[in-house]
Amino acid sequence: MARDYYDVLGVPQNANKDDIKRAFRKLAREYHPDVSKHADAEARFKEINEAYEILSDDDKRARYDRFGHAGVTGNGFGTSGGYSPFEEIFEEFFGGFGVGRGGTRRRGPQPGDDRRVSVTVTFEESIFGVEKEIEFDRLETCDACQGSGAEPGTTPIRCPDCKGTGEIRQVQQTFLGAMVRTSTCPRCGGRGEVNPSPCHTCSGNGVARRHAVLNVQIPPGVREGLQIQIRGEGDAGERGAPSGNLYVVIQVQEHTAGQRYYPGHQYQCRSGRFGR
Repeated sequence: MARDYYDVLGVPQNANKDDIKRAFRKLAREYHPDVSKHADAEARFKEINEAYEILSDDDKRARYDRFGHAGVTGNGFGTSGGYSPFEEIFEEFFGGFGVGRGGTRRRGPQPGDDRRVSVTVTFEESIFGVEKEIEFDRLETCDACQGSGAEPGTTPIRCPDCKGTGEIRQVQQTFLGAMVRTSTCPRCGGRGEVNPSPCHTCSGNGVARRHAVLNVQIPPGVREGLQIQIRGEGDAGERGAPSGNLYVVIQVQEHTAGQRYYPGHQYQCRSGRFGR
């Protein structure tokens, strides 16, 4: 049977979050598999990590206090292999250093940003719908280099600083042994490759600012402040990554006659109230 999580961390059931965190840190030092001499260090460390994951979260702790282990199993809790609060505590405790191959991940091509543009419609157009032409600036894939950032006729090469990994690693000796710190390579920005001959059109960015003109169908019944999403019409993503979305924000002109029209209905303002 699984041990009681409070017993695992050696804290009373009324322990606060600070007490739980301190207990976890103390046990993490003692049972980390990379430095501990205990024969059962790996199993104990896994148990400690699981206990902290539950007791450091208010919702999970409440379910555990009420239902025991049955309240926190089968829902992605415990040792599910997903994110654990241990990662945050370990980084905080060791100043951003990970063990072994831990640390930041290589940065891949980034999706494009979203864009927003306002369009004004008359009161009648907001009721019955209309097609509007909108104009705005956005980042589009560079026509010259097709988004690679390299001058046409050349190709990107492996980054000489990170050897194509997109990461820079530094080793520091601590009381727990050798700790490895990883950070995004400043030369290639985590891409793992650089352009020795950047595209002259986009300066190696792979995207260029362009003026766009689109026809947007405004549906019937829109109201002031409504946002219409048009997928993929925002800024272009890096090197084939998805583009951002365009959000068209509706602004409705005030109706001068004091009337509101709906399909099949007419509302006339009388004495400060609308009547059918």
